[in-house]
Amino acid sequence: MSLPQIKTVQCLSPMGLHHMAYKEWGDPHNPEVLICVHGVSRVSDDFDDLASALCDRYRVICPDVVGRGRSSWLKNPQLYAVPQYVSDMVTLVARLDVSNVDWFGTSMGALIGMGLAGLPESPIRKMIMNDVGPTLNYSALLRIAAYLGLDRRFASFEEGEAYIRTVSASFGPHTNEQWHKLASDVLRQETDGSWRRHYDPSIAKAFESMTEGSVIKGEAALWLAYDAIRCPVLLVRGTESDLLTPETAKQMTERGPKAQLVELPSIGHAPTFVHPDQIAIARKFFLS
Repeated sequence: MSLPQIKTVQCLSPMGLHHMAYKEWGDPHNPEVLICVHGVSRVSDDFDDLASALCDRYRVICPDVVGRGRSSWLKNPQLYAVPQYVSDMVTLVARLDVSNVDWFGTSMGALIGMGLAGLPESPIRKMIMNDVGPTLNYSALLRIAAYLGLDRRFASFEEGEAYIRTVSASFGPHTNEQWHKLASDVLRQETDGSWRRHYDPSIAKAFESMTEGSVIKGEAALWLAYDAIRCPVLLVRGTESDLLTPETAKQMTERGPKAQLVELPSIGHAPTFVHPDQIAIARKFFLS
């Protein structure tokens, strides 16, 4: 099997132009496209296992959301928000020159997908939402915010990996090899030899002004977007998730697209889909 190609697409924000990088797996002429979008502090490389497993049937596209990985950093950190991310994805779909796409989104990636899928004439045909919903648990957001904006430097890769294991413990059980991969995806070595996480620390700015009231206020808009979705949706929830509560997951099965629900035991926020049994769930949903 051929290796993925790294490509970029030029996108527009109110502050000017920026580039969004993406990994492309499979036949570049395949009209069947799957877009996989990562969580708030993660990168496109998270989907290497999933993309490798599905690129026999799909052209799999895994973008680095702006501010992460190989993509540009925005001049105005206030633009690190779902509306800008949705705009960038519309540009990406136009670049791919296809009418429809399937969507896999983890956490933030699922909120981006929800925003796009809820628009009239949306190109999204089927969508997996991985451990997130329109109602976001405020205490979980505080947990994420606590480490997101810290510009931590590590003296060695091993020190960085230990940190990633700690802040990502809710991902659930993984082998040492899998933890090494999860860490290497998001750690980059600086010219001085130190290691740091591969994103713009300013992505945390949106969390700094967050209050419980503002989160509750934003829920109405998120539910409007969810209720407007017309494509089939599979909702995946880790049973130990602190971001997606059982109550919200149940609501999502009863309104809007009435998502199918799969719960994964002994996993919090969020399932990584590097395990064969998790990949099988995605394959069955998208290819059935």
